[in-house]
Amino acid sequence: MIPFEFHRGRRLRSGATLRELVRENEIRPQDLIMPYFVVETDDEDFRKPITSMPGQYQLSLKQLEKQVAQAVDLDLKSLILFGIPAEKDETGSQAYADDGIVQKAIRMIKDKWPELVVIADTCLCEYTSHGHCGLIKNGEVMNDPTLNLLARAALAQVRAGADMVAPSDMMDGRVAAIRAMLDEEGFVNTPIMSYAVKYASAFYGPFREAAESTPQFGDRKAYQMDPANGREAMREAAADLEEGADIIMVKPGMPYLDVIRQVRDSFDCPVAAYQVSGEYSLIKAAAANGWVDEQAVVMESLVAFKRAGCDLIITYFTEDVLRTLGR
Repeated sequence: MIPFEFHRGRRLRSGATLRELVRENEIRPQDLIMPYFVVETDDEDFRKPITSMPGQYQLSLKQLEKQVAQAVDLDLKSLILFGIPAEKDETGSQAYADDGIVQKAIRMIKDKWPELVVIADTCLCEYTSHGHCGLIKNGEVMNDPTLNLLARAALAQVRAGADMVAPSDMMDGRVAAIRAMLDEEGFVNTPIMSYAVKYASAFYGPFREAAESTPQFGDRKAYQMDPANGREAMREAAADLEEGADIIMVKPGMPYLDVIRQVRDSFDCPVAAYQVSGEYSLIKAAAANGWVDEQAVVMESLVAFKRAGCDLIITYFTEDVLRTLGR
């Protein structure tokens, strides 16, 4: 006989059904947002593998349609679109053109699947010839002159049918500018998911191949956040909520779980995280080498987001996870 009392935590772990009964967090289809890269091209069969992101592609409109159709069959609930235009210029004009590639993609998707939540990434970097997220003057990214262009891009996306816009540029005041323009044009009920807490991260590398958005000079450290800062994240989130953001995003995801937790504890709003390209590619590479069980690691990483306080997760693993959940 053991002469002392102790906690018997194993009582609730003895079988799979019992573990499921007391499980605190779970992943559901409505928690996940799938990113897609759509390319402006005359080649309807264009489907280009992204070499640094195995399993992900740049897609023509027709190929995007096929990909989304397959994902809808898996119970896809929402997606976010990134566009690669045929031509880029200094002001990123295709971002706010009515016939821009993302606007075309939005119209196509909403026409075929009106129930899908379509989110538009609102930024200029994929559309500018210099690869930065704002207008350039004397080698510097200009904040205030960029705001009107971002607002015009958001308006073009919403007019095309986007259910939500997601400004990712990190210009100060862009949420207020977008909210003002959308409200003025009658789109008062269109929510904004702000990339409020977006770090100048080394984990973005593969995305720049996918979106063809590598800066042609310098870097983005003057407008994206220093990875060493946590308290600054609270100021950024508070400012965007005051300006009219409805959802606060933290990007990247797993390296910033502590920040996600701080945002969750500090603000009573939906919280999103972006499991970015570098996170995706690291897991894919380890799995390809047989070092980890891909499905198990992916599900564990997503549960970590939920445990930290996320309501929504943008992840390139969305389609794979939907297959897992559907089994």
